[in-house]
Amino acid sequence: MKQTFSPFDAAEFLDSDEIIAAYLTEALADANPDVFIAALSDVAKARGIAQIAKDAKLGRESLYKALAPGAKPRFETIAKLINSLGVRIAIVPTAH
Repeated sequence: MKQTFSPFDAAEFLDSDEIIAAYLTEALADANPDVFIAALSDVAKARGIAQIAKDAKLGRESLYKALAPGAKPRFETIAKLINSLGVRIAIVPTAH
């Protein structure tokens, strides 16, 4: 029997504020900043890019560019996006 696979889309599973917060927290903990940007993109897709862009007071195309692979968005853009998603970033000491 031949197996077929479909692409994984994290946005399909980001259906509650708690799951979104946990997802973004884990992505932010990764040493690679591109992981966090990709996670923000997944959450924006789950919530609706057009609505998130409107809430963040960003153009839809600007949001797509900021969340594109390899993008290096400004902190101001990230802060607007985080606020529009209804989450916040918390700084905690690392465990040694």
